[in-house]
Amino acid sequence: MKQGELSDYFDGIGTKLLQGTEVDPSVSRGHEFQGVSDFRAFLGSPEAKTSIPVTYVWLSDEMEPASVALTGTWYDSRRGQSHREPEYRLYYPAASEEVVHRASAGDRLFLCKPKSGPLLAVLCPQGSSVEQQLLWLFGLKRGESYSIDQVDLRGKAGRALDISARHILELIDIEITVTEDQWLHKLLNKFGESFPSTAKFSLFARQLTRDVDPVADPDSALLYWMDLEERLFMTLERHIVGERLKRGFIVDGQPDVDGFVQYSLSVQNRRKSRAGWAFANHVEAMLKAHGLTYCREATTEKRNGPDFLFPTEEAYHDPSVPASSLTMLGVKTSCKDRWRQVLAEADRIAHKHLLTLEPGISVAQTTEMNRANLHLVVPCSLHESFQPNQRGAILSVAQFLEHVKKIGSGTVR
Repeated sequence: MKQGELSDYFDGIGTKLLQGTEVDPSVSRGHEFQGVSDFRAFLGSPEAKTSIPVTYVWLSDEMEPASVALTGTWYDSRRGQSHREPEYRLYYPAASEEVVHRASAGDRLFLCKPKSGPLLAVLCPQGSSVEQQLLWLFGLKRGESYSIDQVDLRGKAGRALDISARHILELIDIEITVTEDQWLHKLLNKFGESFPSTAKFSLFARQLTRDVDPVADPDSALLYWMDLEERLFMTLERHIVGERLKRGFIVDGQPDVDGFVQYSLSVQNRRKSRAGWAFANHVEAMLKAHGLTYCREATTEKRNGPDFLFPTEEAYHDPSVPASSLTMLGVKTSCKDRWRQVLAEADRIAHKHLLTLEPGISVAQTTEMNRANLHLVVPCSLHESFQPNQRGAILSVAQFLEHVKKIGSGTVR
């Protein structure tokens, strides 16, 4: 199963902290990114000012993303000063202010040179999950420099584009469509020209795996199952949607714009809802492989209870069963602010657990989780995306399973 690497999509990536003179109009109206001269390794060293296509992107943990496709001017600010080393800067036009001026001094800039398409100038708050995720994805250090630190991907592979890496790239509108075309015939024989339920599709994905052991290595198995199911889904989706597009959207000789929009939205909504259900399906398979008793989507004090309750719903409502023998697990592919929903589930359980595939959650967020007695569970291969002072409080999948077994709340007797 080939995942692809960053080098398949990028020549180079660089990052630096921003100064007020670059993004704060009350300090300077210079409209240029400084300290980026070394990026000429990817943009060249033209003698004259050169206009290049640039997409300016603002990302944060709280706000909706913002982007605008314009141009920028790459130029040597020391042109004509032969006694000094060249100093290249990137001038951004006034039309990009709506995006660029959302950043403040101390925030971070990523310059991303794709193999094709416009340069990406991505800005995000310092200390945010977005910053931490992009640093991890691109293999860059958390430096405090106002000069660019960069990685050249033209001679090395870069990070493998597994499911977590692909989802981070979606933040900057780079969608990696991965398919397993060799399985299309089997998919069509199994499901025909329609999408099966997520439970059936998840089971199909697990049945195709041969090299993972959910008992010996639950962390790797969970990621492998999710990654393969996404690939299989994209394979079937590409076929089904492609056939629908071939038929077109014409009604009585006129373009059916509303029909096209509705169909497009249904495709997007299916993708979003499917991922969450698939994750829960694979977690359930993991619990069964370890012989644990549980209740999925239990009802506690609230209408919407936890995704998984250990050992049973009956035990939870039995006052003779001590709370110390109860465990709950929320399951979310990504956290964002949705992790707070878990806090309102299962009042009897003071220490709650949340399993996620989201890498690099910010220190501020994990600190808040810890204060709320919410314990984060993350597949162990993603632990490196967190800062060292965060990792001690994060459980692997295997550690969580051992926790459930240790307190005796979930082992089949």
